Amino acid sequence: MGRDVSEGGLGPAKPTRRALLAGMGVALAAPAMAGRAWARASGARAGGTPVDLALVMAVDSSASISKVMLDFQLRGHAAAFRDKAVHQALAGGPKGKVAVQLALFSGPGTLTTLVPWTLLAGAQDALALADRIDAAPGVAMGGNTALGDCIVQAVRQLDICPYSPDRRTIDLVSNGFNNGGIDPRSARAHAQAAGVGVNGLVILDEYDWLEPYYRENVVAGEDAFVITAANRHAFADAFLSKLVREVV
Repeated sequence: MGRDVSEGGLGPAKPTRRALLAGMGVALAAPAMAGRAWARASGARAGGTPVDLALVMAVDSSASISKVMLDFQLRGHAAAFRDKAVHQALAGGPKGKVAVQLALFSGPGTLTTLVPWTLLAGAQDALALADRIDAAPGVAMGGNTALGDCIVQAVRQLDICPYSPDRRTIDLVSNGFNNGGIDPRSARAHAQAAGVGVNGLVILDEYDWLEPYYRENVVAGEDAFVITAANRHAFADAFLSKLVREVV
């Protein structure tokens, strides 16, 4: 099983000058950008089906992820939606409905949808989603790991979600640290200003220090958390635990 580390009391970030410059545009504009986007999206979603949660599942497909590792990640996602624990979690919400999207990311500007927004209103919907994930063409993109860009792009996807969610969350899975694009601390500030939570599942097959890195630089929101998987073989159990916690 993956190890769960809640965000807890994050202290103020101390970014370097370079990091500040890299993320300055997003950090300074975040409240205004988020407010305008949320207002525009609210009108678009006014007639959308109410759901407990809108969830973007973003899967790392950068150079640190082999095709074998990517397949393990996607199979782990599919297996979770076949699990009765997830079916029970879906039924346990006030509305009993969740909207999900699955995407891959690597470098800046690369967030690519594998499975578009899908409404889950019960076990049969979850099982059908699992089949769609299994059939999705997982492509190892290569390139950098742009965690900050991924967060900003995922917020945009949540802004155009056709459903009306009570909560909005980004589920970010990776085995690497940010090495391209927007600084993740600026991106998570943008997510928080937009009312979006960010949780992380980190695979510790290359860097054993990623858990505190994600807690201090990536995850966002009052209930944010980080779960770890020691290796690819532990991924499915870790993702299942993470998904149930997000849906409930």
